[in-house]
Amino acid sequence: MKLFYSPGACSLASHIVLEEMGANATYEKVDLKTKQTETGASFTELNPKGYVPAIQLDNGEMLTENLCILPYLGDLSGTLLPKDGMDRWRTLEATAFVSTELHKTFSQLFKPANDEAAKAAKEKVVQRLGLQAGWLEGKKYVMGDELTIADAYLFVMLLWAGKFQLDVPPVLQEYAARMKERPAVQRALKAEGLS
Repeated sequence: MKLFYSPGACSLASHIVLEEMGANATYEKVDLKTKQTETGASFTELNPKGYVPAIQLDNGEMLTENLCILPYLGDLSGTLLPKDGMDRWRTLEATAFVSTELHKTFSQLFKPANDEAAKAAKEKVVQRLGLQAGWLEGKKYVMGDELTIADAYLFVMLLWAGKFQLDVPPVLQEYAARMKERPAVQRALKAEGLS
């Protein structure tokens, strides 16, 4: 498997999951402005969407979108996504919330239309983080005592919250600190030049 990533982008969630799995994966950095990979390949020829994450499977097929890649990897891992029952659906629900409510809103901060739009996006992210904090109250990770794919994605959003100096509830600050202690997270951050 090969993960195409950009340092600190949402592809970091896939990178963390691959590290948690101990997967035999390779990583190729993508310059999102030029759409070139670090080996000089045209990223848009590999992935016409032109953004990360994208993961090339051993058979050459390409998967894109965190809502596809993270569950795929979670199933491969055998531990990061419950196999069945409500825990599986709750993990997917939590991952979808991060993608549609947090990640999508953060996108408005990376390229705001104007100051008012940026202010509104910040307020929405803070409100959504408040919801997430309530769900995490009394838990080690999103789903309880065990790490899941949702945790890798939420951690990236908390890094972004720090970048934009957003008010993060204490329970999420503690959670982010716990995540940073995980060896897999440390390896992914170091590999992307973020530690």
